Amino acid sequence: MPNITFIMPHWLYWSGLILLPVFAMVIVRKQRGTQVDDILSIKISYMLLAFCGFIGMHRFYVKSALGLIYIPLFVAILYCNSNIRKSDVLVSAARSNISIGEFMLERAQKDFDKNGDSALPKLEQAKRDIETNKRLMVEANVVAEQWELWVRIFAFVILGLLIIDAFLLPNLVAKCAVKEADTIAKLRETMPEQEAILSKDEQLNQWFYYIDKVNGYVGEFVCYWAIIAVFVYYYEVLVRYVFNSPTNWAHESMYLMFGMQYVLAAGFTHREGSHVHVDVLYHTFSDRTKAAIGLFTSIFFFIFVIALFWTGWVFASDSIGVWEVSFTEWAIQYWPVKITMGIGAILLFLDGIIKVVKDFNTLRVGRA
Repeated sequence: MPNITFIMPHWLYWSGLILLPVFAMVIVRKQRGTQVDDILSIKISYMLLAFCGFIGMHRFYVKSALGLIYIPLFVAILYCNSNIRKSDVLVSAARSNISIGEFMLERAQKDFDKNGDSALPKLEQAKRDIETNKRLMVEANVVAEQWELWVRIFAFVILGLLIIDAFLLPNLVAKCAVKEADTIAKLRETMPEQEAILSKDEQLNQWFYYIDKVNGYVGEFVCYWAIIAVFVYYYEVLVRYVFNSPTNWAHESMYLMFGMQYVLAAGFTHREGSHVHVDVLYHTFSDRTKAAIGLFTSIFFFIFVIALFWTGWVFASDSIGVWEVSFTEWAIQYWPVKITMGIGAILLFLDGIIKVVKDFNTLRVGRA
């Protein structure tokens, strides 16, 4: 299989983090409230064939058990590639030993020229080591070529099956849609209507409303980054195990992205009450008791948020001052990542104020 040497450009990474969520939010809003004609989509089936058809996902999408044919073929490719990597390790070791042997041969030759027959055993040993490692390298290359041949065979078989399925997919989707007609009808009957309804208090307090809206937009924006992670990790697994070409950017780009997602979505998560908490006893308390506990614990909450903002501000300032980049080969910019720490802290702080006001009202009048 050919090697793939693609490296994600920095501009593509940052523009993708901005443009893809915006595009997804626009598409979702255009589709909101529209009637879906069919659960199965011919477009999705072809997308699955193009991106993960090598493991039969397009067949599984149309409920066809023949998709199982692809799995052993793909596993065979992975097995062959693992043996190719083993052969590559042997070739690399033999090449290194040959270099060492040539160095030892040069020293032995000088020793032989100086001391005569007494250095002959070292000279002969160096020659034997070189010949042995050359033979091992040739054998390892032959083995690697044999496994590469099998990889090509399995790959062409999968490619042939995909070409055949490309013509069969419309008919397969139509047949599956007929079989699923009853299920589709039941799903439509039980599908709940999702409506965002503001409470009276939220309608009365426009500042709270706008803060909630901002946190909602930010939370929705960063949630679409998970789609990017699916494609990046899919690409990494594919090129690593199928083409023996691991990347030097996929892992770093994703953990930085998830780090930014973590801090930017903190305010939205706090708004939804989705942060991890233990409520074994808490859920048994009255609303006023819960509000009192919330007001007390808010002291520690704001200490944390202020420390997060201050630390993030210092980190971001220092990073921007030197236009900091990562120490890896990819050398991605770090300063945008550290800026998000301060932004996330502000969003979390604003939602914390809303929570304090609601708890105070609950404690005073018995409701938020």
